[in-house]
Amino acid sequence: MRLLRSTDLALRVLMRLAVAGGTTPTTREVAAGMQVPYTHLAKVVAELQHLGLVDARRGRGGGLTLTEQGRTASVGAVVRSFEGTGDVVDCEGPAPCPLNSACRLRAALRRAQEAFFASLDPLTVTDVVAEPTGPLLLEISRAR
Repeated sequence: MRLLRSTDLALRVLMRLAVAGGTTPTTREVAAGMQVPYTHLAKVVAELQHLGLVDARRGRGGGLTLTEQGRTASVGAVVRSFEGTGDVVDCEGPAPCPLNSACRLRAALRRAQEAFFASLDPLTVTDVVAEPTGPLLLEISRAR
């Protein structure tokens, strides 16, 4: 399964903020450090804020911080939120699949998708930045 770019960015933002160590980087700083367009990252940050995982404050002394809910968030839940739980393949598209009423593949793909999400459910954001990842991520962030 391939993750959407927004899902990848969301996970990377959460990980970056989990190791921020009391600093409050701005969305622009995080975007520059991740070498992604500010406008794209701003949309991801807005969704993370809407989910209650990130606190974003404007103005002097503002920036991004990870909420307690963000620290303990299930990686599976974050991925579900960004990816959605729709079908892996579009059987109803402009040219509907003729096997639609008797297809066994769609159900198998749905089970595989859920197994993928379920394998991520026990992991929290804090878990994925544990050593050796966290210190390395912090070092990379400082270097940029």
